[in-house]
Amino acid sequence: MAIDTDTARRVAHLARIRVEQERLPALAQELSAVLAFMEQLSEVDTDGVEPMTSVTPMQLKRREDVITDGNRQDDILANAPDAREGFFAVPKVVE
Repeated sequence: MAIDTDTARRVAHLARIRVEQERLPALAQELSAVLAFMEQLSEVDTDGVEPMTSVTPMQLKRREDVITDGNRQDDILANAPDAREGFFAVPKVVE
């Protein structure tokens, strides 16, 4: 699939990237090369291949999943401009 300069301009706009007018043909060519590579990858037969997280087989370290409050309430509330009864105090915004 070939990308033209109008499509490259639109992609740059959607990505919020400023691209000078004279750089648009080069950008279109680069995007076309990326799409061509992706088409080439889609031709690879991956049936029966398990997904992996690393090229070296290893077990991930695991720890017991324990819920805690972090035990840092006093440290956190020390940064608050106004704290009462263990909570952040904020101005009332609803009448």
